[in-house]
Amino acid sequence: MSESRKGRTVPRIRTGSFERRLSMTRAGLYAGTRMASHMATSWLTSADKREQRHKDMLSKQARFLVEELGQLKGSVVKIGQMMALYGEHFLPEEVTEALHTLEDQTSALEWKAVEKVLKEELGSDRLAELEVDPDPIGAASLGQVHRAKRRSDGLELVLKVQYPGVDRAVDSDLDAVAQLLAVARLVSFGPEFRDWLEEVREMMHREVDYNLEATTTERFRERLADDPRFVVPRVLWEYSTAHIIAQTYEHGHSVSSEAVRGLPLDRRSELGRAALELFFEELFEWGEIQTDPNFGNYRIRIAGEAGSDYEHDQIVLLDFGAVQAYSDEFLNPVIQMIRASYEQDVEAVIDGGIKLHFMKREWPDEVLYKFGRVCMSVLEPLAPAEYDWPDYAVNGDGQYRWKESDLPSRVAREAARSAISRYFQVPPKEFVFLNRKLIGVYTFIAVLRAEFNGEPLLRKYLYGEGHSSAS
Repeated sequence: MSESRKGRTVPRIRTGSFERRLSMTRAGLYAGTRMASHMATSWLTSADKREQRHKDMLSKQARFLVEELGQLKGSVVKIGQMMALYGEHFLPEEVTEALHTLEDQTSALEWKAVEKVLKEELGSDRLAELEVDPDPIGAASLGQVHRAKRRSDGLELVLKVQYPGVDRAVDSDLDAVAQLLAVARLVSFGPEFRDWLEEVREMMHREVDYNLEATTTERFRERLADDPRFVVPRVLWEYSTAHIIAQTYEHGHSVSSEAVRGLPLDRRSELGRAALELFFEELFEWGEIQTDPNFGNYRIRIAGEAGSDYEHDQIVLLDFGAVQAYSDEFLNPVIQMIRASYEQDVEAVIDGGIKLHFMKREWPDEVLYKFGRVCMSVLEPLAPAEYDWPDYAVNGDGQYRWKESDLPSRVAREAARSAISRYFQVPPKEFVFLNRKLIGVYTFIAVLRAEFNGEPLLRKYLYGEGHSSAS
């Protein structure tokens, strides 16, 4: 959740199906009419100017529609944010760029409305056990977070409060947003787009299911209870309901804070290793992955700070609303591709990609092998020591420099320059979310400016502790 700015509040979230649909229908029709007028006159210009005019119109359309979505708040904004993250294969670049700005348009709900939810959900007597700060510490599209203290023992906790009605508005909002994009001529409906919309629908229903999120939080807390590198809040069931999650308050610094940047390299690198190993645990052992790469979901506790009694720097994990479970049918080919990339077996990488419907056997061999090589390059930080890293990506001790490597940008440029783009259209939806998670982990480690080789960790999960890269 983003930090709220005091004073930026709204009295209510408009969740009535009729008024929201009316607003979006008006916006879509206006945008569609404007686009039709633009297309009717654009044939008078040259091809170069026509293309630029079309790009400019797309940007203008997208900004207008994003302004309309931002005013409605609630699940509409969350849907827009998801489309920004996962819709680059379906939506024009100008649209996804505009949708990203929705992340900055979150306002908090007025305390009076939040207090009403707390009273209705908890009851006056149970709520009286808590001293709740009326100013939220974080606000997002679906709810906001308030700090509280239990009067009986001073226990610090946080209450994540869902905005009234957003859970009931998910289906109608998603259908309305999709229709708006279609009417505005920003997207065309096809089987792949419809499948992707259904995946977004499932994700949205998981996001508003606070019982599921609370249960998932406890499951991850139990899994990591004996690992001193991680902290997961404890759910307080007596103050949790279908629309409220109560958890212990867990303090920490933001990942990009000066306090974290000031840590010695070895400690920042240890935090990076911990983040990478957690991803491997999710992927190889649990089959359950937190797919939201938002840095607001993490905090860093620094050992040795005044008042601290812990020996290790720790990563605090705060949000489990976007956890996805993956089937063996999907994970086995993914792991095959990872193992094949590590072993530099491009044929096995291609085979895994075909099993995932990520590549097609009928593609030309040149494209298949190029695609395989691009997939392999993603695992550069996890490669054996003899891998030919760029000079700027390795330090004097032979350790990988995650920030300086600029790997995600290099891989994206390599893919864009190749013939892949003519064949590669829409990846499996599961792969999109997994790829976002991997990029999020890489970025997390890069922000820490960690320097270490990931190969020993990967080898541990691929082959077990005793395996040697030379065998």
